[in-house]
Amino acid sequence: MKQVPSVLTIAGSDSSGGAGIQADIKTISAHKLFATSVITSITAQNSKGVQAVFDLSVEEVEEQLKAVLADGKPAAVKTGMLGNENLVECVARLLKKARVKNLVVDPVLKSSSGKTLLSKKGVEVLKEKLLPLALLVTPNIPEAEILSGVRIKSPQDRLKAAKVICKLGVKNVLIKGGHAKGSADDFFFDGKRHEVFEGARIGKKDAHGTGCVLSAAIASGLALGMEMSLAIQKGKGWVTEGIANGVGGENGLGSVDPMASLFKIQNRFEVIPKLSAAIELLKENRIGRLIPEVQSNIGIGLPGAQGPGDVAAIPGRISRIGDDIFTVAAPRFGASQHVAKIVLTAMHFNPEMRAVMNIKFTDSILKACRKLKFKIASFDRAKEPKSIKQKEGSSLEWGTHQAITDCGYVPDIIFDLGGQGKEEMIRVLAQDIGELVEKVIKINRWVQANHTGREKDTWRVR
Repeated sequence: MKQVPSVLTIAGSDSSGGAGIQADIKTISAHKLFATSVITSITAQNSKGVQAVFDLSVEEVEEQLKAVLADGKPAAVKTGMLGNENLVECVARLLKKARVKNLVVDPVLKSSSGKTLLSKKGVEVLKEKLLPLALLVTPNIPEAEILSGVRIKSPQDRLKAAKVICKLGVKNVLIKGGHAKGSADDFFFDGKRHEVFEGARIGKKDAHGTGCVLSAAIASGLALGMEMSLAIQKGKGWVTEGIANGVGGENGLGSVDPMASLFKIQNRFEVIPKLSAAIELLKENRIGRLIPEVQSNIGIGLPGAQGPGDVAAIPGRISRIGDDIFTVAAPRFGASQHVAKIVLTAMHFNPEMRAVMNIKFTDSILKACRKLKFKIASFDRAKEPKSIKQKEGSSLEWGTHQAITDCGYVPDIIFDLGGQGKEEMIRVLAQDIGELVEKVIKINRWVQANHTGREKDTWRVR
């Protein structure tokens, strides 16, 4: 059998699966580490909140922890929900005796729905006995206020609070920014220097389990030998992917997906062959009449795509000779900023709409789209703000955003009638590359079947 470093999580059980022991084990396992666990409390909860909490006895927690530690010292340990002062004292005593390293304390004091998860006496014992053993503590802003007694309203307040918490004996403090207004920046302090780990706020709703996943990801990074700063940076990226690809939330609070980063790697290997197959299918259907003067491109974003590097497209675009099309290079991620801007803008409104292809605008092609009963929207380049026109590549982002905003949803088709030096264009949008190719082929077949030769397909460049 192969030897795999282990990471121990000491936390509560979350019946909803979105946080606690369940989220920790998923996160640790996704880092290709072996997850061991000690359950401190059993919660009855779902997406709408915590309904009941049942703390285990000191004896039950102690026996679990002794058994796990008897198998050898874990490469890292993280604590989450500890329930009450007796359980905190028990955990601190045994971890101190075992001289564990890389202890990450996530001071879970309340649930997302406001349920108290650690008694007031438990907070005092945590400060007195557990934090002095910790390499890192990861409070959110309300938790940092409780641990420090400092009201946090500004970056200066975060530094002041972090200094107070460090005096409790913990070596490093990471105050998470999820509860702050604006961007979700995390504030780090190691007793001497401070650092801000910047993060964009994703979505309009909070996600369940973010703190658990972050602390488990950081502990996993430390177990893999990363320096603290890198472990935090990687952990923050991990939870960002998890939030962007969150699950549930229709009837209550959605949960972060701890496996999202792992799935993203897998998806990258799957997308390129699918995009290559799509190009071959378009070649077989000889869609050359749909290729505009400025050529075409086709692209698809990964689920939860965050930037151009998460969108695959064709380097050098798609060209035509008569009805035949050809490409000069295989698809790859980050190949087209223009395609990426359209995809990312569409996904901002509807994360499921991840694929796009631009085709020629003619009256007959637009008529085909209408006859096929596609949902159609448009934008007027004449209304484009001067500041947008002056910024290279921003027109497509603005136009896509404008068209979707005007119609209230992401349509199948977005077209514009061009402008000064800009060719008229149609963009075909879809949920995946298969659906996109199907739409394009349908348009091509309709145009072929109904083209009489009397219509001149011209570009009305303005």
